[in-house]
Amino acid sequence: MKKLEPREMSAEQLVERFTSIALAQDEADLLGQHSKYNRLYDEMETVKTELKSRDDDLRRALLPLVEHSNPQVRLKAAIAVLALEPEIARATLQKIWDAKEFPQAAHASGMLDALNEGRYVPS
Repeated sequence: MKKLEPREMSAEQLVERFTSIALAQDEADLLGQHSKYNRLYDEMETVKTELKSRDDDLRRALLPLVEHSNPQVRLKAAIAVLALEPEIARATLQKIWDAKEFPQAAHASGMLDALNEGRYVPS
């Protein structure tokens, strides 16, 4: 069976793909598989770009993922929706930090600092 390209996927399929990529990133990070993590990062960027390019910017479809049980999924979803739902995204990043869910807590803290200092402007 041929793997679908992001442009061929429905919004629901893209959200499922985003979730599976984040879960695979979590595993790769825990196992120290840096090249795999980087490849997965690129795949996730492709999914986010596809969602953003759709009518009405479908990155909002990722919002339910900020409540996912896995901290990597929550982290990546929060970052993906920062431009659209900054309050929800920031609250999610803060919750990850407050719960000390490492290694994601370090990334959440860094993103919050970058946002607060103006070093990162979501788009």
